[in-house]
Amino acid sequence: MHKQLISAKELQSLVSEGHIVVLDARYSLTDPNAGYQQYKNGHIPGSLFLFQGSDLCSTPTGSNGRHPLPNPQELKQRLLNAGITPNSHIVVYDADTSTFSVRAWWVLKWLGFSNVSVLDGGMQSWLNINGNLSKGEGKTLGQLVSSNKNKFTPQMPTVNASQVLNSIDTNRFKLIDARNTERYAGQTEPLDPVAGHIPGALNRPISANLNSNGTFKSAQQLKNEFNQLLSNTPANQVVHYCGSGITACHNLFAMELAGLNGSFLYPGSWSEWCSDKNRPVATGTS
Repeated sequence: MHKQLISAKELQSLVSEGHIVVLDARYSLTDPNAGYQQYKNGHIPGSLFLFQGSDLCSTPTGSNGRHPLPNPQELKQRLLNAGITPNSHIVVYDADTSTFSVRAWWVLKWLGFSNVSVLDGGMQSWLNINGNLSKGEGKTLGQLVSSNKNKFTPQMPTVNASQVLNSIDTNRFKLIDARNTERYAGQTEPLDPVAGHIPGALNRPISANLNSNGTFKSAQQLKNEFNQLLSNTPANQVVHYCGSGITACHNLFAMELAGLNGSFLYPGSWSEWCSDKNRPVATGTS
């Protein structure tokens, strides 16, 4: 089993040795083309670019959130067609805070690719050690060449809106909202039509998982902080959400680093939740 988090120095050694798959997952929520432009301007040698808005998502319908999960059979087949196998050691990176690389990490794990690592500190950490860069179009995932009708068995747990709604009354789950405090409180909402949060949800902005240089805090520190936040609620009773299911993966990943394994992702997140006016909405921070 490979490490879930690796340093730039460790990645540099792995790249020089070969036998590794490197994926560039840079993205901007406000400019979908920014990530690929950054990739063309300079990427870790040999890395393949993943389009966050298309490779790692399916088409929004207005009621399934802004970044719905991709078709699993199709994406898995495209990865296999690109020579990436469930046994490949995959390292994913983004620009700096791992916001988008952990979404890719989660999707890959969900598909059954078990040996996935995240570059701690992202591209910025690579630049900090003067790592080599390649420029140009590079490599992207091809279109689906052959269809795969095999049954899909997800390897990471999820919940849907109905399960979250039922949990409000039953307290089956403890929810963690990964958005910044202003959005959680309903003071501002730049992306979705309704402001606020799911009733009963706790707030942990993803910046709380990081050191000042964009690397993750130690496993022990993360464990202490999550246990305090959750009052030692078991991980398999925790659900993560955010605006659209991307940044929620950051808290989920941080819990995994802390050894708090098995928490759930609510993929539709707030953008799906608030699309139905019958679902309850809370505001404020208390």
